[in-house]
Amino acid sequence: MTHESSGRPASSPARDSSLDALVRLTPFGWSGGLLVIVVTLALSFFLLGYFLVYWRTADMDFMVVYNALIMNAGRPQEFFDHPSYYTILSVKIWFQFLHALGLLKVHTIADVPADPAGFDAAMTSAIRAARIVAWLTATAAILIFAGLMRAIVRDWRVALLAAYAFAFSGGMAFHIRVLRSEMIAAAFAVFALMALILAARRANTWRPLVVGGAALLCMLAMENKVSAILVVAALPVLALAFGTTESTSAGLWRNTRPAWIITLVTAVVAALLAFAATPLVTTGLDPAAVAQSGMHPFLADRYGIYQSALAVFTLLCMIAFAGLWKISFAETLTSIFAAVAGISLGLLALDIIYDVNNVTTVINPIERMLMYAALPGAQGGSLGGGLIKVILMNAGGMLARYSYVFAASPRPAVFLVWLVVPGIIYALRKGEHQTALQAALLMLTAFGVDTLGNQRGFGLPTTYYVFTDPLTILAGALLLARLTDLRFRKWAYPTGATLLVVHFFYSQAEPVKRAFSKRGNEEICEWNQSMVPRLPIYWCANLPEKHRL
Repeated sequence: MTHESSGRPASSPARDSSLDALVRLTPFGWSGGLLVIVVTLALSFFLLGYFLVYWRTADMDFMVVYNALIMNAGRPQEFFDHPSYYTILSVKIWFQFLHALGLLKVHTIADVPADPAGFDAAMTSAIRAARIVAWLTATAAILIFAGLMRAIVRDWRVALLAAYAFAFSGGMAFHIRVLRSEMIAAAFAVFALMALILAARRANTWRPLVVGGAALLCMLAMENKVSAILVVAALPVLALAFGTTESTSAGLWRNTRPAWIITLVTAVVAALLAFAATPLVTTGLDPAAVAQSGMHPFLADRYGIYQSALAVFTLLCMIAFAGLWKISFAETLTSIFAAVAGISLGLLALDIIYDVNNVTTVINPIERMLMYAALPGAQGGSLGGGLIKVILMNAGGMLARYSYVFAASPRPAVFLVWLVVPGIIYALRKGEHQTALQAALLMLTAFGVDTLGNQRGFGLPTTYYVFTDPLTILAGALLLARLTDLRFRKWAYPTGATLLVVHFFYSQAEPVKRAFSKRGNEEICEWNQSMVPRLPIYWCANLPEKHRL
């Protein structure tokens, strides 16, 4: 493997820093740049989100707040589709905290008045309080993303630009002001990927712990939005591409006696956690329990087939990584046991507030997703012969969106694709084959996830961008950090400056449109009885019969 495999920028002659486009594009420094991003996001949130009428984005604001209110009243959670486990849990705890401080009067469903004026006031305060959770969650995700990106590319200027791209991406523009399950799920899945990249690139004593932590994050991601399985399933292959000559086991892990003691201890911990999590898995695969959730088997009229296949696939990828990059047997076993422990610990988190519907949804993610995908035979246990045609049609639709020319998209990251794809070709011509492979795999993963997500509601929802925009941004950052000569080209600064401006204003287009929308609240009545049955929405009772559920 050539020097490129180390992940460090290729060596180049010293250049005048005044000609460096990245220097001119990051004038505030690392900390100052992050502060500008956070403050700008806060202004956008309060101007185009916090003060909006409380029912403007009722799907899912109402559903999350409703479940937090009924859970604070001692009732079980009622919304399990995603299952939005941590989103609802965080809002529930936030309401309790604000109520204890005397800052929120209505924190249980029993406190919501039925009269119009009282209802409006109570829901306004509750929704606004919950929107603060969305803002804080998204802001934290951006800062963590920035820190991990800096560790990966080892160039703070590139990392800062990547953080900017993520902060003002289409998905983040939506999630920072709306309560959705995708935000937490996507953040955990992307952080797991970034942690694995760092672990794959160079050896260290704590690498198995990082692998276990990544497995834990993957499990937590799926507990908030099962669609995260699409990204999680790609992580084993992606990690393979990030191995380097520095990945070879060193020091402690060279099959020494202390290494085998750690392996044994990790195996015991993994066994204990797996044993504790076994009842959850058994319940999740119980046909009777799953049937109550309205799901049907994805393959061969049985549950657990693809889950087992994914586990075996992950194991094989870990073994392949060990063989390819000369990882010791002791470290490989320890990493495998750590992954089992992380997955088991993540599953046990469902016991914080246990509900069988959450368990069946998380254990059977594809079955749950198929309930919202109009695939031939999806609800009968057989996908039928139209599946390939549907996927190809979705792939064509996504290519059109990526081009923007053939199908407009409210997604600023589309313009990054125009740079990343040529960047991959340029990297190949420069001999940076591994960097090109890494970026290509990230882009293929993003395209694949978008293609499958496109079937959700017959079109890729804006909310799903947060899963794949970070992959495109990461691919671009890897290329920019590696191809250092690009930043000194005469067109680099004007191109970068134009992209930053377009990226920002384009990201605000949808929030502005939503803020000034004249759409009424009648559509809430289409699902209020099924999603928020105990919430007395007064205007639904006054609607003509044709507008009711």
